[in-house]
Amino acid sequence: MEVQTLKYPAVRNYVAGQSTPDPDPGTATLDVFSPLTGALISTVPLSSAAALDAAVQAAQAAFPEWAGTPIKERVQIFYRYKTLLERDLQALADLVREENGKTYDEARAEVEKAIELTEFACSLPQLIAGEVLEVSKGVEARAERKPLGVVASIAPFNFPNMVPHWTIPNALVLGNTMVLKPSEQVPLSAVKIAELLQEAGLPPGVLNIVNGGREVVEAICDHPGIQAVSFVGSTKIAKVVYVRATSNLKRCVALGGAKNHLLVLPDAHPDMTASNVAASMSGCAGQRCMAGSTMVGVGAVDHIVAKLVEEARKIVPGQNLGSVISREARERIEQHITEAEAAGAKILLDGRNAVVPGHEHGYYVGPTVIDHVRPDMRIAQEEVFGPVLAILRTNTLDEALALENASRYGNAAAVFTQSGSHARYVMDHASAGMIGVNIGVPVPREPFSFGGWNESKFGACDITGKSSIEFWTQLKKTTVKWNPESRVNWMS
Repeated sequence: MEVQTLKYPAVRNYVAGQSTPDPDPGTATLDVFSPLTGALISTVPLSSAAALDAAVQAAQAAFPEWAGTPIKERVQIFYRYKTLLERDLQALADLVREENGKTYDEARAEVEKAIELTEFACSLPQLIAGEVLEVSKGVEARAERKPLGVVASIAPFNFPNMVPHWTIPNALVLGNTMVLKPSEQVPLSAVKIAELLQEAGLPPGVLNIVNGGREVVEAICDHPGIQAVSFVGSTKIAKVVYVRATSNLKRCVALGGAKNHLLVLPDAHPDMTASNVAASMSGCAGQRCMAGSTMVGVGAVDHIVAKLVEEARKIVPGQNLGSVISREARERIEQHITEAEAAGAKILLDGRNAVVPGHEHGYYVGPTVIDHVRPDMRIAQEEVFGPVLAILRTNTLDEALALENASRYGNAAAVFTQSGSHARYVMDHASAGMIGVNIGVPVPREPFSFGGWNESKFGACDITGKSSIEFWTQLKKTTVKWNPESRVNWMS
């Protein structure tokens, strides 16, 4: 029987600075396919709880020396690491594209964002300088930020390079050691991240990677040696992870899904709005929690809808639109479209049955625009996670906001208008953690943090930016008195 040669070596776990097999010799593996072509490119282990335990032990062993290293020295590694990311930007983008299916421009932008996240981590010594105050005569109090210990990061498939950088640079610069569990669908970028950090001088055991599925996630939530867990994925799993981790007395921030509403008013600039809405719903093939998957047309916006469809027709699978992650994802997305059509919605642009010449076995869905969607339809309520836009219609801005507020999610919302008062009204009344005005994907740039509201996020603090400092550290307060000659009062 002919043995197929894999384009990339079989993925292994990374523990204590070395590529290692799972401790259980019977560990199953999962095939890794490129969604661009449907070709088998690697395999990944579905690791056991024993593998997770080995990684935690390595992280625990590395923690005392790493936490005891001054932050100004820890950050030097990440200055070097940022340079390596810049050096290998094209290769890293190519890897993201192959394992995730993005266009090259999208993959490159993902790595550029990872570089920005690393750059922010390099500023942390200036942001966490301790406080000191003479609180009484001869009595000094100070507050300092200290690392938690071993922490874990569970990453999704849709941003295999960027999302790990939401957590790795900040958590490690702040003195923690980490276990990363990448998505089993896209494990290759994590391997490269570990290699570059090792090249930058990160000590063994500070970052460890354990691949796998549900068993590893559950083991992370349960392991007594892990102090904090971050998760990015669907709302359904985010809830489970949050409840399980916190029930084991861990800190947890779990980011879930979204159903982001783009409110379009009649006075919106037609060309700018059409291009922004089309890009928001189709960027990364719609596989991002900031995708504008629902447009709410307020009043007479037919002229903007016509422009939108015109813009969406320029988005071509295999050219400026990447693939979705799997065959199952494609089938699920197309089922959403079919159900909406059967329920009475009007398909203005149909992306079902998309085929890319030369990549006939890839997983593609074309841009899809569906008008006259009712709020009770499933496509108006659930996250589709594909390049699909559902258009709802209202007569007033308050009706549009009522639809947005009724969503159980709360990641992002945006308004397209030339009216400052209308924009301010939406900013004040939309129930979402990230708001855009004439911007379809209102992702904050560093140092502003990423995080939604409602069922788009569970837990305190955000996962990036300044807010993440609170999550990855704990305060130590010290009160000191040396001079016995100072007078004594109730404070001393």
